[in-house]
Amino acid sequence: MKNVKKYLALFLVLALCLSLFAGCSKKEAESQAEEAVEEAEEAVEEAAEETEEAAEEATEEAAEEEAAEEATEEEAAEEEATEEEGEEDDEDEIDPYTVESGELYEATLGEFNELYQIGKAEVDNVSLRYAEMAIAEAKLMEAAVMLPTTSAGGNYAMSRIAPYSGNFALWGSDGDRYHQYLIVDGDPIAKEDYLEMRAKWAELRGTGEFADWQKQFLADKGYTLTDVYQQTFTNLPVTWDALNTSRAADTDAIINTFDGLVEYNFEGEMMPALATEWEVSEDRLTYTFKIREGAVWVDSQGREVAKVKADDFVAGMQHAFDAQGGLEWLVQGVIKGASEYITGETADFSTVGVSAPDDQTLIYTLEQPTPYFLTMLGYSIFAPMSREYYESQGGKFGEEFDDTADSYQYAIDQDHIAYCGPYLVTNATEQNKIQFEANPTYWNADGINIHTIIWNYNDGSDDTKTYNDFVNGDLSGLGLNDARLQMAKSDGMFDKYAYVAQTNATSYMGFLNINRAAFANVNDASAAVSAQTEEDAARTKEAMRNVHFRRALCTALDRGDWNAQKVGDELKNASLINSYTCWNFVTLEEEVTVDINGTATTFPAGTYYSEIEQAQLDADGVAIKVFDPTADEGNGAGSGYDGWYNPEYSASELAIAVEELGAAGVEVSAEKPIIVDLPFPTARTAYANAAQAFKKSVEATTGGLIQVNLVECVGDDDWYYAGYYTDYGYEANYDIYDLSGWGPDYGDPSTYLDTFLPDYAGYMIKCIGIF
Repeated sequence: MKNVKKYLALFLVLALCLSLFAGCSKKEAESQAEEAVEEAEEAVEEAAEETEEAAEEATEEAAEEEAAEEATEEEAAEEEATEEEGEEDDEDEIDPYTVESGELYEATLGEFNELYQIGKAEVDNVSLRYAEMAIAEAKLMEAAVMLPTTSAGGNYAMSRIAPYSGNFALWGSDGDRYHQYLIVDGDPIAKEDYLEMRAKWAELRGTGEFADWQKQFLADKGYTLTDVYQQTFTNLPVTWDALNTSRAADTDAIINTFDGLVEYNFEGEMMPALATEWEVSEDRLTYTFKIREGAVWVDSQGREVAKVKADDFVAGMQHAFDAQGGLEWLVQGVIKGASEYITGETADFSTVGVSAPDDQTLIYTLEQPTPYFLTMLGYSIFAPMSREYYESQGGKFGEEFDDTADSYQYAIDQDHIAYCGPYLVTNATEQNKIQFEANPTYWNADGINIHTIIWNYNDGSDDTKTYNDFVNGDLSGLGLNDARLQMAKSDGMFDKYAYVAQTNATSYMGFLNINRAAFANVNDASAAVSAQTEEDAARTKEAMRNVHFRRALCTALDRGDWNAQKVGDELKNASLINSYTCWNFVTLEEEVTVDINGTATTFPAGTYYSEIEQAQLDADGVAIKVFDPTADEGNGAGSGYDGWYNPEYSASELAIAVEELGAAGVEVSAEKPIIVDLPFPTARTAYANAAQAFKKSVEATTGGLIQVNLVECVGDDDWYYAGYYTDYGYEANYDIYDLSGWGPDYGDPSTYLDTFLPDYAGYMIKCIGIF
C-alpha cells in the first residue's frame, strides 16, 4: 500500500498548494492550532484506508446485485480473486510524483549517478575507486543543486586537552572515546604550544612516534598531567542500550562503557581491541576475527557477569536488528541476509551473515565485496552484548523481543547494562552529574591515561558560569561563542590560550529546490507562508531547473560575509567548506590514472580526494575551487576559504540562463526578476543577520535579476518544518534552505554520495524537492 498512500498524499499536497496560492500575496494569516507531522501522516493513512474500504464495499454491492442471492460460492471466489488482483495492480502502480522525480533526477544528476556507479563498482583498487568517485562528485558540484556552507569547528577555543591525544577518525564513534587523552593540570595549554603539537602531528602521523614525542614535549614545557577529564551535559541518555539508539547524546556516553572489535589510535590507525587479529577471504566476502581471551563483562559494581566471547557480537547484532534503533540500515546490503531479517522477510537470524563457530572466532559474511567494511566497525551497530546478561534482564530475541514488557529491564539505566570497556558509570543523575570511573577488569586497564570522567550539568543559558568553570579548572575544554570571547579578551586569556579549532568531516549545505510544491509548512499552513504569486512560483521553478541559473545563484553569495554574521569577521572563512565530501577525507594509497574528458590523467599516491575533483571541474570549465594548492599557507586545502563566490563567473552563467529561459518563454529582467524564498528564524539574531547578508549579496551580484524573499519563521520549529523535518521532497517549503547537513558513517566517499541516489534511496535527495 506504500504507493497507494503516497499517491493520495500527493493529492493532499496539491490541494494544499492550490489553497495557498489563492492567498499567497496576502500577509501571513493569524496562527492556527498547530498540527503535528504525525497527525498529518495519520490523516493520509486514514484517507487511504477509507478509500480502500469504500472501494471494497462498492465492489461487494455490485457483486450482490449482479449475482443476487443465487450467486454460487465459485462465482464469489472468482469475484474475490479479481478484486485482489486489482488491488495488487494498484500497489504496483508508480505515482506521478515518483515519475516526475525520476525524470528530473536524470536530467539534473544523471551524469553524476552514471559516473558514481562506476566508482562504486570498483572494489579491487581502492585508490581507483576514490578517484572515480571524486570525478563523479565534481559533476554533483557542477549541477549546483546544493551550495556547501560550513563544517563543525572553525571557532575559537581554549583547552587543557593535548591535540590528537584521543582516538582520531573522521567517521564512526571512536572520537568520543576518552581513555587516551592527555590533559594538563592547572592552566590551559598555551596557544603556541597547542599549535606546535598540531603541526608535529601532521609531520609524524603514520610513524607511531607522535605519542612519545607529545608526552616529552609537554614535560619539557613544564606541564603536568591529570587523569581527570571534565565536560558538560544537558540531558541524560534516553537509553543506555548502545544497540538501540542513533542519538549522538546517547552514544557519546555509552561508547566509553564497551569496546569494539577494533578502534583508531591518536594517529588515525586502526588497532586491535576485542579482536586481536583478523583475516579476509580471497573473494573478500568473509571476514574472520579472533576474539581476545581474558576480557570479561561486569556489572556497574565491577562484578563479573560473563566472559567476552564471539557470540556476544552475534547477540548484539540480532538485538540491534530486533530493536531497530536507527543504525541497522548501515549494514543492509552489506551483511548477507541483513535486509531480509530487518524487513521481516525472514525470522530466522541464522540466515544473517554473522556467526560464532566457537568462543574466540567471529565471522561476518558480506553480500558483496565492500572495501570500507572494516571502517564500519567503529559504529555501535557492531557493538557486542552479553547474551547471558541481556536475558537476565528480561531481554528476548526475534519475534519474542518486546522492550515494553514489564519484565524488560535491560538498559533502563546505567545499572542495567554489562560493561567490557574502560569505564564504569558510577553516577548518572539528571541535571546534576554523570561520572565514569576506570574499570579495573578492563583488558587494557594499564594502558589508559584518564581514570575519571565527570560530566557536569549545564543547560548553556549562563555563559558567565560556563566560562568561569573553565577558568577555575572545572572544564577541560571550552569553545568561545561571542559572549565568552569577550570575556576571554577582557581578562587576557584570549591572547595567551585561544586558538582556532579545526573543522571536522561534517558538511552543512544550502539546498536548491528544483521541484517546489509546498508554499507553507506541511504541519501548519499558517507558518512560513510564501509571498510568491502563482506566476512567480512557476517562473522560479523553471529557473531553478536551469543549471546555469543555479550556478549563477550559488556563485553570487559572498559566503564569508554571510558566515561572519554568525561567527564574526575574524573567523568568517575558518569554517567554510567547498565540497560535499570532506576534501581530505581519503587520499590515494597508490598512483592511479583516470580519464578526465578524454585525457589520461595520473595522480600520485597521497593525492587528496578533492584534488582529483578539482581536476574535473577545471577540465569542464566550471569556476568552483574545491581544492586550492595555495591555501593553508601553501600546504593546500579544500576548506578555510570561499571557493564558490565568483561575481564574474556568476554574471556569465546568469547571462546564459537568461537567454535559455527567454527561449523557453520566461522573461528575466529588472522588471521581472526571479524570486527565491529563503526561510530564516526571526528569533535568532545571528541567523536573521545572515539571511539579510544572503539577500544583499545575491541581489547585488546578479544586478537584481534574482530577488531573495526572506520568509520569516517565528520559532525554531517553523524553521525546522520548512525543510529539516520534511520526509519527502514535495514537503520542502523553500527555494533555498541552509539548515541541513551530513556527517560520515564510515571511511569511504560513498557515505556522502549515497545520500544523493535516486528512487528514495538517498537520504538527502529530498532536500532538492524530489523523491
